[in-house]
Amino acid sequence: MKTLSEMIQSDKPVLVDFSAEWCGPCQLMAPVLKELKDDVKEDVTILKVDIDKNPQAARLYNVMSVPTLVIFQNGNIKWRQSGVVGARELQQVLSQFKLS
Repeated sequence: MKTLSEMIQSDKPVLVDFSAEWCGPCQLMAPVLKELKDDVKEDVTILKVDIDKNPQAARLYNVMSVPTLVIFQNGNIKWRQSGVVGARELQQVLSQFKLS
């Protein structure tokens, strides 16, 4: 299984949802990410990282609150935002990074 640092090296955009089980707003992101996945199919990789189970990843990417969404491409952070984000807004942001 690939590590997070290996997965974000992809030239395909990787959306990482840093979240926690106890976080109410994080639970609101689940249906949003499912809707997004249905729309973007294989163009974008969507990962969920539980900060309680992966505290080193939270520290490495300076995640101070959850949910925090980060888009990586080729190992670089292209976009990040904390809080609940709608599927349409995420689609618009991701459209800037999709491969042609």
